[in-house]
Amino acid sequence: MGEKNSNIVMVYGTCPSLEVAKKLAKAMLEARLVACVNLLPGMLSLYRWQGVMEEESEILLLAKTQRACLEPLKSLYAELHPYDEPALVVLPVTDGLEGFLGWVAGETNG
Repeated sequence: MGEKNSNIVMVYGTCPSLEVAKKLAKAMLEARLVACVNLLPGMLSLYRWQGVMEEESEILLLAKTQRACLEPLKSLYAELHPYDEPALVVLPVTDGLEGFLGWVAGETNG
């Protein structure tokens, strides 16, 4: 992977509905904080919240961006997300097709 594209990351998040996920995705795209967002409905999440086992349908949100966009992205995500503690983690991209990684870099404000 070229040095220019070594700062590409994948952002993983979850949303309570497709409407919320679309709202977040569009806001991140409009601000050029991400190049692409994939929304995957039909995810079932089981977790413990405030001492109680929960089971909820959620939408998986995967976004491609650059490390330089992460702080404003995290702020926007937290501001627009309805959960008290929204799930958002950053996963490193260690390799990929140079053309795609270059496109992600070119489409974001990193």
